[in-house]
Amino acid sequence: MNRILKSEKDYLESLRRIEEIFDAAPGTPEGDEAELLVLLIKNYEARYHPVLPPDPIEAIKLTMEEKGMKAKDLVGLIGSKGYVSQILNRKKPLTAEIMRVLNRQLGIPADILLS
Repeated sequence: MNRILKSEKDYLESLRRIEEIFDAAPGTPEGDEAELLVLLIKNYEARYHPVLPPDPIEAIKLTMEEKGMKAKDLVGLIGSKGYVSQILNRKKPLTAEIMRVLNRQLGIPADILLS
């Protein structure tokens, strides 16, 4: 099935097929089919299953967890213990300066912090 995916059934069939031929060598008929299916699947997912950007506060918490950080570790970066707590509890908004610091110091992408 190498055609535009128009239904969830088409999508699921394409996912099953890509699993079967995923390791096909490039330049072979199955390799070409896999390459085409990837494009069709990506197009369908972008239209019907878009991945929404993560919530900025959840991204901060996840990054902190991955880096083994606690809220107190942000105190020196963005403000007092109370201010950090208010930000993490959504009682204070992220300012442009705080977003810059989190981007530079924790590596959180700016587009996530801005969403």
